[in-house]
Amino acid sequence: MSLLTSAAANGDARPHPGPLPRGEGEPLTAFRDSGVSRLDQTPAANSHKAEFAKESDQLPASVPTSLPLLGERAGANDTPVGKVPAADFLIWQLLDSAFPTGGFAHSAGLEAAWQHGEVRGRTELVAFIETSLDQLGHGAMPFVTAAFDVPEKLAEFDALCDAFTTNHVANRASRAQGRAFLTAVERVFKSEIRNPKSEIECAHFAPVFGACLQKLKVARETVTRMFVFNQLRAVLAAAVRLNIVGPMEAQILQHRLASKAELVQQRCENLTLDQIAQTAPLLDLWQGAQDRLYSRLFQS
Repeated sequence: MSLLTSAAANGDARPHPGPLPRGEGEPLTAFRDSGVSRLDQTPAANSHKAEFAKESDQLPASVPTSLPLLGERAGANDTPVGKVPAADFLIWQLLDSAFPTGGFAHSAGLEAAWQHGEVRGRTELVAFIETSLDQLGHGAMPFVTAAFDVPEKLAEFDALCDAFTTNHVANRASRAQGRAFLTAVERVFKSEIRNPKSEIECAHFAPVFGACLQKLKVARETVTRMFVFNQLRAVLAAAVRLNIVGPMEAQILQHRLASKAELVQQRCENLTLDQIAQTAPLLDLWQGAQDRLYSRLFQS
């Protein structure tokens, strides 16, 4: 016989806790049938509701008596027809690490720089990220904005991006992320991004990102800011996995580097394809050495 059975037989077992205590003579079914909580039946609750109703009657008609629901932003109902603003939930979903783009399989050259001793700690990591953001703004941002402005020429911009990205590791990573992002957007949001008249050969990430978000009606400024944020978060996530910094330290750096990311976004969002440039040849060199590492955690 087990200890619990023995205790129950002797009357020593602790009784099973019953339902929450009710008021004296208070039937539980009455509250269930009325749909009113017992908390609302106390004298204090009734007094509070009466005072709130009295104060609400004295407010001007222009002052709302309740907070708006999420998504009911000021001026949302005044939006012209055909110019529906993107929902915040859509932006959060696209930036969520759970959105299947494969971005966390790439370190943008950080792993190679770390194994070669170029990035040893926080100071070198900050310099690496700032340089990486500058390179992103001048070498990739123009493809995002060009595809956003003229999505019908996505195939043309994709071919130009392929010719510009001469680093085989960076080229491979851009293709992999672009195809994953394009497939995810088309399947999740039921959006037809590909133009049947022109086949997208490589599906590089930058032009695909701009064309997809234009199709989803996200504002242009928001698109460029999302693009920079995605790079900042991905490199810091790689730094955590490489044990260069810890999770808390990475969040501190992300908060600190937000102003740098915003500066890159403002400086580069209006660059044209005639102004694309490689501003960080060392980063390009380190990333190209990714395949020659003895052991590696990332694909690029």
